[in-house]
Amino acid sequence: MWEFDLSDLEELLPQIDRLYEKKARLETSRPLPNSALHRIKEDLTLEWTYNSNSIEGNTLSLKETQMVLQEGMTVKGKSLREHFEAYNHEKAIDYLYTLVNKNYALRSIDILSLHGLVLRSIEDDYAGRLRNGGVRIVGANFTPPNANKVSDLLDELIGFINDNPLGLNDILLSTIFHHKLVWIHPFFDGNGRTVRLAMNLLLMRNGFPPAIILKNDRKKYYEALNQANKGNYHKLCLLMLQALERSLNIYINALPGNTYGDYEPISHIVSEPDVPYGQEYVSLLARQGKIDAYKEGRDWLTTKSAVQSYIETRKRKR
Repeated sequence: MWEFDLSDLEELLPQIDRLYEKKARLETSRPLPNSALHRIKEDLTLEWTYNSNSIEGNTLSLKETQMVLQEGMTVKGKSLREHFEAYNHEKAIDYLYTLVNKNYALRSIDILSLHGLVLRSIEDDYAGRLRNGGVRIVGANFTPPNANKVSDLLDELIGFINDNPLGLNDILLSTIFHHKLVWIHPFFDGNGRTVRLAMNLLLMRNGFPPAIILKNDRKKYYEALNQANKGNYHKLCLLMLQALERSLNIYINALPGNTYGDYEPISHIVSEPDVPYGQEYVSLLARQGKIDAYKEGRDWLTTKSAVQSYIETRKRKR
């Protein structure tokens, strides 16, 4: 049942290789001080919680999410549910970190436990339980499978992920898992947040940091999932790669003696006289994953060396 046409992903292989090179650099570098690791983990947990909840309609801003999580404050005008969504997601991430170091294969109980934390005190009747009725997803181009099939489909997907019969790399495998778990839609509520948590469990067990889909990419994210429903994984995989590269860069920039260069807004780099490209073209290269770049808010950041490397590659090909 789990068959895929991934031939359209060949052009993403250079970016995939680049991410594995960055992962290897992290693994072979001197360990970061515990204080730096703690700060990065805390910052990523905050961003992950804010962005994942915002994608699902939570209206807490990043600053408000920080007030709730790190200062224990309540935000006037925001619902009790939105506060619980922030608290719960943080607790689910904490639990996920305990699972990362476990050597056993992915289990359905792991996904159910994450879901139970996501919906705790919000939908206690459904928290940690597979749905037993039909659901519809507004804006999606598919209808999730019948509830009677959900348990078997989930077991089949987990078996596919653990066996990896196609020999896929960790990034592609987690991307397919992400999409197929959304397609199964195993719960009445909380599917998106649980899927993104479980997907990152796969990545983090293989030495990657979490891939955080940004709120600003919400429309692009849903379009990519709809394309995957048609068998085209290019957009979803590209979005995953971009999210993962951003997190990898956060760690790399904190390494002692970092030689990857300074990431700057593209507008700064193209203003230099020895860069022959304009901002629109370099931004396109960044969005397509053809240069080392990552997104902060609505802005793309890259390095001058990444643009120069692309220029040299173009010259050699000619």
